[in-house]
Amino acid sequence: MNAIGLLGYTNSLMKKIYLDHNATTPLHPEVREAMLPFMGDLFGNPSSGHWAGREVAHRIAEARESAARLIGADPEEIVFTSGGTESDNWAILGALRDRPGSHIITSSVEHPAVFNACQEMETAGHELTVVDVDRYGQVSPEAIRGAIRENTALITVMLANNETGTINPIREISTIARERGILMHTDAVQAVGKVPLDVRELDVDILSASGHKFNAPKGIGFQYVRNGVELKPLIVGGHQERGMRSGTENVIGIAGLGKACEVAMRDMPGKDRDIRALRDKLEKGLRDAVPETEVNGHPTERIYNTLNISFKYIEGEALLSMMELEGIAVSTGSACSAGSTEPSRILKAMKLDPLCSRGAIRFSLGLGTTEDDIERCLRFIPPIALRFQEMSPFSGK
Repeated sequence: MNAIGLLGYTNSLMKKIYLDHNATTPLHPEVREAMLPFMGDLFGNPSSGHWAGREVAHRIAEARESAARLIGADPEEIVFTSGGTESDNWAILGALRDRPGSHIITSSVEHPAVFNACQEMETAGHELTVVDVDRYGQVSPEAIRGAIRENTALITVMLANNETGTINPIREISTIARERGILMHTDAVQAVGKVPLDVRELDVDILSASGHKFNAPKGIGFQYVRNGVELKPLIVGGHQERGMRSGTENVIGIAGLGKACEVAMRDMPGKDRDIRALRDKLEKGLRDAVPETEVNGHPTERIYNTLNISFKYIEGEALLSMMELEGIAVSTGSACSAGSTEPSRILKAMKLDPLCSRGAIRFSLGLGTTEDDIERCLRFIPPIALRFQEMSPFSGK
């Protein structure tokens, strides 16, 4: 066997380390178990009036109640969707469909599902203001206040950033929106299921969530729509989801999502404690071992599982490739922009030094992450990073 073949054989025996939970998460075993009946005897269409449909409809109602409890909503305020992108698009397009020429406010660090949808609305004749963020990637409520116009119809600001983990002051922004009678939407995809949320305390009108970010299956999510808020449907047809989102429900996905909501409520305190400790150990170990590193994101107002760290003078993609050979899965930013060689739009918006932004790696921890995983990362990454820094023509070494 040649050297390359031997390397591949060795790596195939190596335990894989998954540290990209902000991209997607593995199914929780209890979630998988909850989905199995709907691949067998519980096959009915929940819209059917006979026995095969009634039991399935009852299980959907139970899942809706679980999703509502997770965020402090009423069950009738929960609408199941295909995930975060549909929910974000629906929030923006549905809120503005009958308001031609109205004004939207968003931030420069939104996920493409929000950012691109806002740009589409601008192309369609709406006005758009994109507010800047501070060096931590956080949106200032006063910047939002200063952007409001007489025709402002919607403010959409994410709760937690998918690349840096930075948490925005949504309650303060919602208060400003409420004072002016403006609809308030938050993309909470990276927060739901990870941190305690109460939509009454946040005081938002619309909140978007995605199941595969907290150990439910892909292709399922939900939208919170406050009672009394009119959100025009994107998908029309039948009467499913009270006419707000037509189409036969993804029953298997909904069952998994409902169970994931229950598990999240039960396990959240322990996950916060344990995963935060592992994240902090990784952060300290990398910063101590590799000079000229910088954490991107707010030092305290940050989702506990996320570490976005820049290794100055290093191309993040090169480091990513070496980690892949070691069986360590991480990313350089949003999974939706994977493959791009350009520095992250989010880090650009934070006005990060280009020598840092190009060397940014996002670690996101979750179900299955162990202390051994972190220790192996700390053994492997620093020597590679130091070597890359020595080789850089910009480092002066």
